[in-house]
Amino acid sequence: MANELARTLRKRMTRHEVRLWLRLRELRALGFHFRRQVAIKDCIVDFACYHPRVVIELDGSQHSTRDFAARDAARDAKLTTAGFKIFRVWNNEVEQNLDGVLEKLLHELEHS
Repeated sequence: MANELARTLRKRMTRHEVRLWLRLRELRALGFHFRRQVAIKDCIVDFACYHPRVVIELDGSQHSTRDFAARDAARDAKLTTAGFKIFRVWNNEVEQNLDGVLEKLLHELEHS
């Protein structure tokens, strides 16, 4: 069931996810292979790189509400227990400073 939902989400990516995805694919040349909308530990994450174990979660403004923050914290704990580092990015960062986001991400990948 999670795989079917992930497949649907891959077909309906937001413009911010598409923009980030196109740039993440460029990191293959450096040895970092990302998958999009991946089911891990009954969660569907936006992007995952299995070596090193890094998950990217792209967040919109709704994630700043108390309910979303609590749900995100629970997901993060579950993914961290599974051995993943969580890299959270706001949609507006992708829109306004994608190069900066990728620079921070690359640093995280190289030091994980």
